[in-house]
Amino acid sequence: MALLPSHGELHTTGRTGWLRAAVLGANDGLLSTASLVLGVAAAGGDRSALLTAGIAGLAAGAMSMASGEYVSVSSQRDAERADLAREAQELEDDPEGELDELADIYEARGISPALARQVAEELSEGDRLVVHARDELGLDQNALARPIQAAVASAVSFSVGAIIPIVVCLPSYDSTARIWTIVVATIIGLILLGAVGARLGRAPMFRASARVVMWGVAAMAVTSAIGALVGTAV
Repeated sequence: MALLPSHGELHTTGRTGWLRAAVLGANDGLLSTASLVLGVAAAGGDRSALLTAGIAGLAAGAMSMASGEYVSVSSQRDAERADLAREAQELEDDPEGELDELADIYEARGISPALARQVAEELSEGDRLVVHARDELGLDQNALARPIQAAVASAVSFSVGAIIPIVVCLPSYDSTARIWTIVVATIIGLILLGAVGARLGRAPMFRASARVVMWGVAAMAVTSAIGALVGTAV
């Protein structure tokens, strides 16, 4: 399989898959576990109940994220493989037609017809499937979807995020202090998570952090209210 030469510039598109899985996993792990623990705390649960809920949420959430990501990315990879297999068959059945199609692609990008034909012919002297996959299908065979990588990244990142509210529950102090400690720790974690994700993706850090904190506070408020209502009713 031919590799494209590196030109020394740093781009973020090559890490989009694992970065998305890691950021979503950590954010979901932190926020969902913190919200779960806060709901139990608002319902009157003691330290043991909070720890049980947090650990159960970590285990269930990590497996759910991993399986969901694996299924999703596997479907993407299956589609990519099907497109590549179809293109390989077309190259085998109608090489001249595929050459014309490649030249038409280059011509549509602004290259003169004669030069487009020449470029298509010269590139086709190598691995034709690599060329057609890249320029016709928009696929880089060195960067296809990786289900296992995405699943592991999701599970690990979810667990890293979920461990924060669990650790906060470990010390023995009164329920009010525990609730506020969880809230503050979660907000700090969301700020850091948003900043790290923005930094890796070269996006504005303030906007990313503000976005995750806003939704995080809303989620914690809703689950706490529901927990208080359920605790009062039960």
